[in-house]
Amino acid sequence: MNESIKNQEHDTFPKLLLRNAAQFADLPSIREKEFGIWQTWSWAQAAEEIKSFANGLAVLGFERGDKLAIIGDNRPHLYWAMAAAQSLGGIPVPAYQDAVAEEMQYVLEHSEARFVVAEDQEQVDKVLEVWKHCPKLEEIIYKDVRGMGGYDRGHLHDYAEIQQQGREFEKSNPEFIQRQIEKGNGSDIAIILYTSGTTGLPKGVILTQDNVLITALNSVNRDGLNNTDQALAYLPMAWVGDHIFSYGQSYVSGFCVNCPESGATVMQDLREIGPSYFFAPPRIFENLLTTVMIRMEDAGLLKRMMFKQFMEIARRVGVKILEKKQVPIKDRLLYFVGWILVYGPLKNTLGFSRIRLAYTAGEAIGPDIFDFYRSLGINIKQLYGQTESAVFITMQPDGEVRADTVGTPAPDVEIRIADNGEVLYRSPGVFQSYYKDPQATAEAKTDEGWVHTGDAGFFDESGHLKIIDRARDVGKMRDGSMFAPKYLENKLKFFPQIKEAVTFGDNKDYASAIINIDLEAVGNWAERKNIAYASYQELAAIPEVHTMLRECIDQVNRDLSVDSNLAASQIRRFLVLHKELDADDGELTRTRKVRRRFVADKYSDLITALYSENDHCHIKTEVTYEDGKKGEIEADLRISPATIFGSLAETG
Repeated sequence: MNESIKNQEHDTFPKLLLRNAAQFADLPSIREKEFGIWQTWSWAQAAEEIKSFANGLAVLGFERGDKLAIIGDNRPHLYWAMAAAQSLGGIPVPAYQDAVAEEMQYVLEHSEARFVVAEDQEQVDKVLEVWKHCPKLEEIIYKDVRGMGGYDRGHLHDYAEIQQQGREFEKSNPEFIQRQIEKGNGSDIAIILYTSGTTGLPKGVILTQDNVLITALNSVNRDGLNNTDQALAYLPMAWVGDHIFSYGQSYVSGFCVNCPESGATVMQDLREIGPSYFFAPPRIFENLLTTVMIRMEDAGLLKRMMFKQFMEIARRVGVKILEKKQVPIKDRLLYFVGWILVYGPLKNTLGFSRIRLAYTAGEAIGPDIFDFYRSLGINIKQLYGQTESAVFITMQPDGEVRADTVGTPAPDVEIRIADNGEVLYRSPGVFQSYYKDPQATAEAKTDEGWVHTGDAGFFDESGHLKIIDRARDVGKMRDGSMFAPKYLENKLKFFPQIKEAVTFGDNKDYASAIINIDLEAVGNWAERKNIAYASYQELAAIPEVHTMLRECIDQVNRDLSVDSNLAASQIRRFLVLHKELDADDGELTRTRKVRRRFVADKYSDLITALYSENDHCHIKTEVTYEDGKKGEIEADLRISPATIFGSLAETG
């Protein structure tokens, strides 16, 4: 049935919608939790909602080729707005809902969006703030009516009213949407997704219907997803991962997508839904594990002993049992007892009881964290991809899951390693172009269709891809040895006390690091030690915190010392930043990736101090508060030494 995507019978989202409404009519398509109650729409009901909104957009003047910006949390009506725009031959352009007005302006202006669908008053206000800078913008449609009563209604429209206008239009034009859908084909632009802008302004990645749907089809077939699966949609709609997992794969396979009530209730909603298919970046899995370990520290002695004992059993045999390998009967029995007493209740607490497939990507995940989840019987795997590939470049096959690789090429994907170590690929998911940026397109994509990932990597002896770092970031220490900052940062972030790390060492005599502590993990530790603090800044300055972090860094250095390629990258000096790295301050992208060059420029005085004899450094930093106002904080930061192991200790 799904192969019809490739033979053009169902080669667009709107055509798949009609197929699903007919074949999966009464099956759940999407759910939303509102006011504590889950509301469900079947595929047939969703199709009617989308049709009425598409007709309403047409009444409002939306035409083929128009851009519809979509701003808000994961909501059924926003996903429906995507399909409605595509039904008319238009192009959805989702924006990050937590972007400040200035960032929103760039996307709206650059994409030349004529229409906006915004979730609520907060998002409408941001659009109105930059309205005068977006000459193409004509109409704003909002879903949540709360707080919208006193606004000038000239260009503002209630989502429900647009749908009602669409229903009235349909009475005299019953075949209009069907005819519009039939005009679409796989080569049409499906969406424009903006990159996170790690190294500069975001780029608008143009993906066609074929790009998204063929890639979604291949991944669905590879993992055996079907219309009985359940997924949780909680990651930004502007991110390509959500677009594939919550939209593309759902339309291809017919599975149900569940939208949480809010960002604050995601974990509770996860437990209620119990998805069978789940994606999360490593930081989510790391945060969940940190929460588990914090709770165990607060548990009674008997519970702590039982947890420790059975987790040792799980670490020893859990992964083997998951992979259906031979395990002695005694260990199987012990694991079964552990399942009843520890593993099962823990999975239920996390909301992972029904998961049969989970993926992580975006950053490297710590081997200990990865094995922790797999030892509980959770089939978590890694994939490697990017916006320009419609996510999938490599995937880990069942039975070949390892923490230190990102798997083998995904279906229909070709990969080669350039002479400089950069990973290149070509696939059905290769993006059409960067919107209004032919130069960047030519730099990223060759005439033969190969795309430069910008990542350095290699294939190991088993044919699995290993990613070392961003190719541009891989440098050399002054002695000529390799320096891979991302590799070091990922090793540091394996520790629950460390939330973010930025390392330096290219063309330097030694490596150094700027650390962000994890407020929850370190704060809980401080409370158990009866250490008083009133803010992140105070907690980060406590000497005992530096001692604890030094132990973490020493362990990283100990691991590096046995690697001939990276022994010279041991971290000699570090400091704990007085504030958390923040996307609103430009230090992180909206997908929580560190903007390394921006951080290096902003904190150049700190970096200079790390390579001096000083043991303190004073700094003043501008910060952005939640209400958008600017302020300034200052602090005296302590620079701490770390232990160097192996031959470096003798020479340095």
